[in-house]
Amino acid sequence: MPADAPPTQVTVDEARELAATWARGLDRLAADMYAFLVQHIPEAAEPDLAGLTLASCASNVEAILSMIRHGIPVSATEAPVAALEHARRMAVRGRGVDATLRFYRLGHAHLWEQWSAALAAAVPDRDRLVVALQETAAFTFHYIDQVSARVGAEHIAERERLQRRAALVRADVVRSVLAGERVDPGAAERALGHPLAPPHLAFVCWTAGDPAALERAAQALAQVLGGPRPLLVPDGPAVLGVWAIAGQGPVPTDALARAVRDAAPEVHVACGAPAPGLAGFRVSREQAERARRIAELADRRPGLTAYAEVALADLLSRDLEAARAFVAAELGALADPHDGAAGRAREALAAVVAPDGGIAAAARALDLHRNTVLQRVRRGEELRGRPLTERPAELHAALLLAQVLGPAVLRS
Repeated sequence: MPADAPPTQVTVDEARELAATWARGLDRLAADMYAFLVQHIPEAAEPDLAGLTLASCASNVEAILSMIRHGIPVSATEAPVAALEHARRMAVRGRGVDATLRFYRLGHAHLWEQWSAALAAAVPDRDRLVVALQETAAFTFHYIDQVSARVGAEHIAERERLQRRAALVRADVVRSVLAGERVDPGAAERALGHPLAPPHLAFVCWTAGDPAALERAAQALAQVLGGPRPLLVPDGPAVLGVWAIAGQGPVPTDALARAVRDAAPEVHVACGAPAPGLAGFRVSREQAERARRIAELADRRPGLTAYAEVALADLLSRDLEAARAFVAAELGALADPHDGAAGRAREALAAVVAPDGGIAAAARALDLHRNTVLQRVRRGEELRGRPLTERPAELHAALLLAQVLGPAVLRS
């Protein structure tokens, strides 16, 4: 056996006899240990934890004394049922593993202080006392080590169970809200752990890369908006729904886009518009999904797509086949996605027929000379087969679709 291996059992008779004597006063030993723990960990006295803490003290002390008394090897250690339930209760209370294991560190210290003093009085021979102390010190250390490992594992398992249950509840509440079902706002807020009355700004984040980047993107968005922690609800392995409390004023789309680009450049983000209450929670998410649809149709690079910027294109393309036919009918040869001259002409025409457009405005917007704009407009009219003054509203709509959706509506 290696020199640092735990003894298989305690062999000194006086130590085993002392364990038998102590076992007859188990209730007092457990009460003393419990009082010591309460002194150092006040929450041990709270109603939902007090009984379990005392029971864990009693069951662990009883197991240690019984194993020493009967020469049971430390390898036979099993975590008492009360100890495992205590760990689960700590997880339910939201306490970490370290807080749970502190009970065992302190309990071990208390037990050893009392035991070593009693053992010194019970073993008059110095050499036998040294052996007894060494054996019981090693035994109790390895007992606590094994129980702590099992208690820690149970705490983590319970926390994961709680997290899974909470995630399922959140997902179910969100599904109900998004489906327009009747939902009690107070109950929904408690289940989500998130206020629902203020205006919400919904995001959909998705990626073809590392799913861990989705939460980085969500945190970056939240940091720009400020306010409380956002609500995150996964929608599959590579999609994350995010709801953040919207601040006052317009949505800072430029700042949001920069934040996502810096924190998670491989993530696509679509966002709705702010709206209050349960209805706003639902509507903003629906808008974010619409923005996502446009981003995917247009095969956009990762980044931010705001619904407010693509709402008209979304409305015009709800029937995608009809939108393609409309663009082809309005633009004619101008709808060729492979013709560079046609692309430049579409850009110029779009700037000219825009509500705040015109030749001068287009020249400024495109940073071109006025004559260059005129040449591109004339080329656009030739390719279209009719002047820009004919059906200007329809022309503007077709050019908008082409500009936003590109090949998704242009004829190949």
